[in-house]
Amino acid sequence: MQKFADYIKRIEIDSLWSGKKHIVWDLDPHVNILSGINGVGKSTILNKVVKSVNTNGDIINHLLKGVHVTAEPEDATHVRFDLIRSLDSPVLDLDTMAHVDARILSALDFQLYHLQRKYLDYQVNIGNRIIEQLQSGNMNAAQELSQKKTRFQDMIDELFEETGKKIVRTENEIRFTQIGEVLVPYQLSSGEKQMLAILLTVLVEDDLPYVLFMDEPEVSLHIEWQKRLIDLIVELNPNVQIILTTHSPAVIMNGWMDKVTEVTEITL
Repeated sequence: MQKFADYIKRIEIDSLWSGKKHIVWDLDPHVNILSGINGVGKSTILNKVVKSVNTNGDIINHLLKGVHVTAEPEDATHVRFDLIRSLDSPVLDLDTMAHVDARILSALDFQLYHLQRKYLDYQVNIGNRIIEQLQSGNMNAAQELSQKKTRFQDMIDELFEETGKKIVRTENEIRFTQIGEVLVPYQLSSGEKQMLAILLTVLVEDDLPYVLFMDEPEVSLHIEWQKRLIDLIVELNPNVQIILTTHSPAVIMNGWMDKVTEVTEITL
C-alpha cells in the first residue's frame, strides 16, 4: 500500500567523490538552499537524491548504492516530487520529438509542453471539485478552489508586465496576448519560460505535499525575479518542500538566509 511522505528529513550519501567524502544533510520541512563553490558537488548531490526516487515516487534507496533518503513519516513508501533544471538547452532526442509540436526547440519547451497537459488535467480536477462544492451548497469552498488558479495568472501577469504580456484567461491552455498578438509559451524569452515552468509546476501540485528539486533555478531570471522566487513558490503551494542549489545571493535576499547550507557543512 502506498504511503506518501510529507517531506524528506535527511539525505545521506556515501562516497560522494571516490570514497573521499560522505554527505549527511538534515533538511528543513519547507526550504533548503545548498550553496558552495563550483565543483564542490552541489548538482551531484541533488542528482543522486533524485535518482534514489524513481519516476513513480518509490523511495528505492537500495537501488542506488550509497544513497539513503529518510522521509517523514519514516514508514512512507513514496514521495511526490518535481524537478526543475535551469538550462534552456537544445532537444537532443529528435526521435522523441517527432510527433510533438514543431515549435518545441529546447528541453525547456518540452517541459512546458508536458506542463500544458498537466495544467488541463488540473483544471478538470478543480472544476469537478467546484461542482461538488456548489451542489453541496458550499459557496465559499467553491470560491476558494478557484482562487489559486487566479492567483497564478495574476503572478504571471505581474512578472511579465514590463513586456506587455498577459495570460489569456478565456482559454484552457496557456496563451498570452502582447499588443494584439497571441503568443504560445514557446515564443517567450528563456527567463519567462523558466519562471512559467517553475510556477506552473507548483500550481499543478494542487497544494499536496511535494518535494521540489531545483538546480540553479536563477539561470536566465532577472535579479528581481530571483528575489521573489521562493516566496511565489511557497504562496502557490504552502505544502511544498524546496530543495535547491544556487550561486545567487538574490535568491536568499527575502529572508531565506537561515535556510542556506554550505556543502562543506554537511560533508564528513
